[in-house]
Amino acid sequence: MDKIEELVAELKARKLTLATAESCTGGLLGKRITDISGASAVYPGGVISYSNAVKRRLLDVAQEDLDAYGAVSEPVARQMAEGVRKTIPADIGVGITGIAGPKSDDTCKPVGLVWISASSDAGTIVREFHFDGSRGEIRAQSAAAAAGFALELLKRED
Repeated sequence: MDKIEELVAELKARKLTLATAESCTGGLLGKRITDISGASAVYPGGVISYSNAVKRRLLDVAQEDLDAYGAVSEPVARQMAEGVRKTIPADIGVGITGIAGPKSDDTCKPVGLVWISASSDAGTIVREFHFDGSRGEIRAQSAAAAAGFALELLKRED
Protein backbone atom coordinates (compact mmCIF):
# COMPACT_ATOMS: atom_id res chain seq x y z
CA MET A 1 0.00 0.00 0.00
CA ASP A 2 1.48 3.36 -0.98
CA LYS A 3 1.17 6.55 1.08
CA ILE A 4 -1.86 7.82 -0.84
CA GLU A 5 -3.76 4.56 -0.39
CA GLU A 6 -2.76 4.54 3.27
CA LEU A 7 -4.01 8.11 3.67
CA VAL A 8 -7.40 7.35 2.11
CA ALA A 9 -7.79 4.25 4.31
CA GLU A 10 -6.88 6.23 7.44
CA LEU A 11 -9.29 9.03 6.56
CA LYS A 12 -12.07 6.46 6.03
CA ALA A 13 -11.32 4.79 9.36
CA ARG A 14 -11.44 8.13 11.18
CA LYS A 15 -14.43 9.44 9.17
CA LEU A 16 -12.52 12.58 8.21
CA THR A 17 -12.27 14.56 4.99
CA LEU A 18 -9.27 16.04 3.19
CA ALA A 19 -9.04 18.85 0.64
CA THR A 20 -6.01 19.73 -1.47
CA ALA A 21 -4.52 23.01 -2.65
CA GLU A 22 -1.99 22.17 -5.34
CA SER A 23 0.29 24.38 -7.34
CA CYS A 24 3.33 22.60 -8.82
CA THR A 25 1.58 19.22 -8.75
CA GLY A 26 -1.28 20.56 -10.88
CA GLY A 27 -3.91 18.31 -9.29
CA LEU A 28 -1.81 15.13 -9.25
CA LEU A 29 -2.52 14.41 -5.58
CA GLY A 30 -6.25 14.87 -6.15
CA LYS A 31 -6.06 12.59 -9.18
CA ARG A 32 -4.19 9.91 -7.26
CA ILE A 33 -6.73 10.10 -4.42
CA THR A 34 -9.68 9.83 -6.81
CA ASP A 35 -8.06 6.84 -8.52
CA ILE A 36 -8.95 4.93 -5.34
CA SER A 37 -12.43 3.42 -5.23
CA GLY A 38 -14.55 4.97 -2.48
CA ALA A 39 -12.38 8.08 -2.14
CA SER A 40 -15.47 10.28 -2.51
CA ALA A 41 -16.27 9.49 1.12
CA VAL A 42 -13.15 11.35 2.26
CA TYR A 43 -12.19 13.69 -0.59
CA PRO A 44 -14.66 16.49 -1.34
CA GLY A 45 -12.25 18.18 -3.75
CA GLY A 46 -9.32 20.44 -4.29
CA VAL A 47 -8.08 23.67 -5.81
CA ILE A 48 -5.38 23.85 -8.46
CA SER A 49 -3.88 27.21 -7.58
CA TYR A 50 -1.21 27.59 -10.22
CA SER A 51 -1.43 31.37 -10.29
CA ASN A 52 -0.95 33.78 -7.43
CA ALA A 53 -4.35 35.31 -8.23
CA VAL A 54 -6.05 31.97 -7.51
CA LYS A 55 -3.98 31.57 -4.35
CA ARG A 56 -5.22 34.98 -3.19
CA ARG A 57 -8.86 34.70 -4.24
CA LEU A 58 -9.70 31.10 -3.43
CA LEU A 59 -7.23 30.27 -0.66
CA ASP A 60 -6.88 33.65 1.07
CA VAL A 61 -3.09 33.75 0.66
CA ALA A 62 -1.85 37.19 1.69
CA GLN A 63 -0.46 39.36 -1.11
CA GLU A 64 2.12 40.68 1.36
CA ASP A 65 3.54 37.15 1.81
CA LEU A 66 3.56 36.49 -1.94
CA ASP A 67 5.48 39.74 -2.41
CA ALA A 68 7.90 39.16 0.48
CA TYR A 69 8.58 35.42 0.19
CA GLY A 70 7.28 34.32 -3.20
CA ALA A 71 4.75 31.63 -4.04
CA VAL A 72 7.24 28.86 -3.19
CA SER A 73 7.62 29.52 0.53
CA GLU A 74 6.65 28.38 3.99
CA PRO A 75 4.01 31.05 4.66
CA VAL A 76 2.30 30.48 1.31
CA ALA A 77 2.18 26.69 1.76
CA ARG A 78 0.71 27.21 5.25
CA GLN A 79 -1.97 29.60 4.00
CA MET A 80 -2.82 27.28 1.10
CA ALA A 81 -3.49 24.36 3.48
CA GLU A 82 -5.45 26.50 5.90
CA GLY A 83 -7.35 28.26 3.12
CA VAL A 84 -8.47 25.12 1.28
CA ARG A 85 -9.95 23.73 4.52
CA LYS A 86 -12.27 26.74 4.60
CA THR A 87 -12.94 26.96 0.86
CA ILE A 88 -13.97 23.32 0.32
CA PRO A 89 -14.53 22.76 3.49
CA ALA A 90 -12.74 19.73 4.97
CA ASP A 91 -11.25 18.42 8.22
CA ILE A 92 -7.72 18.47 6.82
CA GLY A 93 -6.15 20.70 4.20
CA VAL A 94 -2.95 20.04 2.30
CA GLY A 95 -1.00 22.73 0.47
CA ILE A 96 1.74 22.02 -2.08
CA THR A 97 3.84 24.71 -3.75
CA GLY A 98 7.16 24.27 -5.48
CA ILE A 99 9.35 24.36 -8.56
CA ALA A 100 9.07 21.21 -10.67
CA GLY A 101 11.34 22.39 -13.49
CA PRO A 102 12.92 21.75 -15.80
CA LYS A 103 13.93 25.40 -15.29
CA SER A 104 13.72 27.53 -12.18
CA ASP A 105 11.45 30.55 -12.03
CA ASP A 106 12.62 34.17 -11.91
CA THR A 107 13.23 33.94 -8.15
CA CYS A 108 16.33 31.77 -8.60
CA LYS A 109 14.93 29.16 -6.22
CA PRO A 110 16.19 25.72 -7.19
CA VAL A 111 14.29 23.16 -9.21
CA GLY A 112 12.98 20.51 -6.80
CA LEU A 113 12.27 22.94 -3.95
CA VAL A 114 8.79 22.15 -2.63
CA TRP A 115 6.97 23.39 0.46
CA ILE A 116 4.21 21.14 1.80
CA SER A 117 1.75 21.95 4.55
CA ALA A 118 -1.00 20.03 6.30
CA SER A 119 -3.61 21.71 8.46
CA SER A 120 -6.34 20.53 10.84
CA ASP A 121 -8.06 21.77 13.97
CA ALA A 122 -4.99 20.49 15.86
CA GLY A 123 -2.74 22.94 14.01
CA THR A 124 -0.68 23.35 10.89
CA ILE A 125 2.65 21.77 10.03
CA VAL A 126 4.92 22.84 7.18
CA ARG A 127 8.09 21.30 5.78
CA GLU A 128 10.59 22.12 3.05
CA PHE A 129 11.51 19.33 0.63
CA HIS A 130 14.17 19.03 -2.06
CA PHE A 131 13.41 16.49 -4.79
CA ASP A 132 15.49 15.35 -7.75
CA GLY A 133 14.51 14.12 -11.18
CA SER A 134 12.41 15.17 -14.12
CA ARG A 135 9.40 17.46 -13.85
CA GLY A 136 7.10 14.43 -13.66
CA GLU A 137 9.26 12.75 -11.04
CA ILE A 138 9.36 15.87 -8.86
CA ARG A 139 5.58 16.21 -9.11
CA ALA A 140 5.06 12.52 -8.21
CA GLN A 141 7.45 12.76 -5.26
CA SER A 142 5.67 15.90 -4.07
CA ALA A 143 2.23 14.26 -4.18
CA ALA A 144 3.49 11.19 -2.30
CA ALA A 145 5.27 13.36 0.28
CA ALA A 146 2.11 15.42 0.81
CA ALA A 147 0.12 12.24 1.51
CA GLY A 148 2.77 11.14 3.98
CA PHE A 149 2.71 14.55 5.59
CA ALA A 150 -1.08 14.43 6.02
CA LEU A 151 -0.69 10.98 7.61
CA GLU A 152 1.89 12.45 9.99
CA LEU A 153 -0.59 15.15 11.00
CA LEU A 154 -3.28 12.51 11.63
CA LYS A 155 -0.93 10.52 13.86
CA ARG A 156 -0.09 13.64 15.87
CA GLU A 157 -3.79 13.91 16.71
CA ASP A 158 -3.78 10.49 18.45
